Amino acid sequence: MANRERRWFTPNKRAKGYAEERKSKVHMRGQKEGKELTDYEAGLRSGYLQCQSDHAGLYKYKDAISQGKSKSEAKKLSKIIGKGKK
Repeated sequence: MANRERRWFTPNKRAKGYAEERKSKVHMRGQKEGKELTDYEAGLRSGYLQCQSDHAGLYKYKDAISQGKSKSEAKKLSKIIGKGKK
């Protein structure tokens, strides 16, 4: 059996692709390209997108704590989507 290569994307690119697929409800790459997403596959994409949001929030929270902000300030900052205004 030949060595297989792992296909991977940086998380933000995968999330962008998953968001596009969920909006169009069609696979946009791979073996199933052009076929309709099942409810299960759409759910997986939703879960991945939520996970990315959770990771971003946790990163922002820990970053704020390391900068000496209080827990309540860090919590507020972690909930801002995108770069946000501080």
